[in-house]
Amino acid sequence: MEAFGTLSIMGSPVSFNLSTVFRTVAETVPDNEVLIWRDRRLTYAAMDARVDGVAHYLVSQGLGCHTERDQLAGHQSGQDHVGLYLRNGNEYLEAMIGGYRARVAPFNVNYRYVEEELLYLLADSGAKALVYAAEFAPHVQAIRGRLPNLTVLIQVADGSGNELLPDAVDYESITATTEPAAGMPTPSGDDLYILYTGGTTGMPKGVLWRQHDIFMSAMGGRPFPAGTTLTSYEDLAAQVTANAGTRSLLLIPPLMHGAAQWATFNSITTGGWIAIPDDVIRFDADAILRLAERERVLGIPVVGDAIARPLVDQIEKGSYDLSGLLAMTNGGAPLSPTVRDRLLTALPNLMILDAVGASESGAQMTMVATKGAQARTATFTPLADTTVVSADFSRVLGPGDGEGWLARRELVPLGYLGDAEKTARTFPTIEGVRWSIPGDKANYLADGRIELLGRDSVTINSGGEKIFAEEVERAVASHPAVYDVVVTGRPSDRWGNEVVAIIELAEHHSATDAELADACRAHIADYKIPKAFVRTAKVVRSPAGKADYRWAKAMAMGSTADATG
Repeated sequence: MEAFGTLSIMGSPVSFNLSTVFRTVAETVPDNEVLIWRDRRLTYAAMDARVDGVAHYLVSQGLGCHTERDQLAGHQSGQDHVGLYLRNGNEYLEAMIGGYRARVAPFNVNYRYVEEELLYLLADSGAKALVYAAEFAPHVQAIRGRLPNLTVLIQVADGSGNELLPDAVDYESITATTEPAAGMPTPSGDDLYILYTGGTTGMPKGVLWRQHDIFMSAMGGRPFPAGTTLTSYEDLAAQVTANAGTRSLLLIPPLMHGAAQWATFNSITTGGWIAIPDDVIRFDADAILRLAERERVLGIPVVGDAIARPLVDQIEKGSYDLSGLLAMTNGGAPLSPTVRDRLLTALPNLMILDAVGASESGAQMTMVATKGAQARTATFTPLADTTVVSADFSRVLGPGDGEGWLARRELVPLGYLGDAEKTARTFPTIEGVRWSIPGDKANYLADGRIELLGRDSVTINSGGEKIFAEEVERAVASHPAVYDVVVTGRPSDRWGNEVVAIIELAEHHSATDAELADACRAHIADYKIPKAFVRTAKVVRSPAGKADYRWAKAMAMGSTADATG
């Protein structure tokens, strides 16, 4: 078995778990608000009591931990799993933390999945429990007969009108469940945090983290871009006392996306709060900005242009008092230079923090952009534990050594659920150190910064050249008529594979293929310019805003029109 470290304070190991993290904050600032949504303004104490109820119910159903971490390989789980098949709301956060408190491992369920995809995910995870919104009840009912392990169904009322499924319990009814007679388990920093990958390039995989490691990597244990590493729960309480109520987020990305979970916990660890837009089904830029104005939120996380562009469109044509808004944090998808410049022009006092990370790595790199400060596209300052390793995995590169794999060491995941082979491949040991190498190519620059080239799985080999889809996407997006774009490859008799851009044009705008290609020439070499531009009414992305490359590939294969050169 592999050994994974904990922090040591005066000879005593301190291993953070996410349940006790939340409880510590709730005990420190019980009357402060943690969540604002519709007519709900929940305090930390109120939410912590509801979390208790959920945890009590899960334990009363016989769920929990049956094999401790030190008895397991990295790709194995010793806990029961509960799926969270929900849109944003207090129930998501409560059920998530309630699972941790019960030593049950929650995992994210993509609510866009069709029934076969949902069946795959719940079977792959071995889920024994599912917390799901009533709107999704028909999907659950359609597949539950093929999931014999799924025995606990918890349905969240949502106004959809769907009745409670047979054998399911109403979520609200369990939030006041009393403690089981046999008592409650004691959560451990070794307990699992499970995050399923998006599955936009292949089948989703469950990434298994120790809670201590993900807390230190991405959820507030080591505040970034600046802050003091927490070494005890006393440190956490002191940080909360010093900052309570000052940090606030308007949460647009879905909590089923890792970046949203990480942003939420970063706010919680400072005693901050989150606001959720009233409508969690449709994106209403005006309502979102009115909420930011009313509550004077400090920050808004976005996931690339898919979220940032409609916001800046609305800011430019509306009238909002956003003087309280100091930062936008971007992660999960690239933010094009065009949209970044528009945001900084519309909100000159805004700071835009681009963060690079992955389900398998946590936070890795950052870049800060402000009005008047030039920032090199896709170039970031790495955190201390992030670097580049050689293409053959044989050594760790130094500044100026050039291209290799983006990598992060030490506080990294245990592995992929049920997949020993992929675990060994993604988390290799190099020079005696265990690394996470999810598959992003990067260039280690002489000044110590790292240029992100792109995910290898969506790299296009064309005419003997390797072309990164993300780089081409940025170039195409520089044309003002392009509202959204995803780039992929398709077979070509001449090139082996050719680059294809699937584009959504802005309303009342047009552009010829030649004009789009000319815009690209200012940013990329000629051989990288798309050989075809396929127009679509809407670029399909995940609810989090990530590109869906499987959809893009299908679109490219279905069209041979608009080919150039």
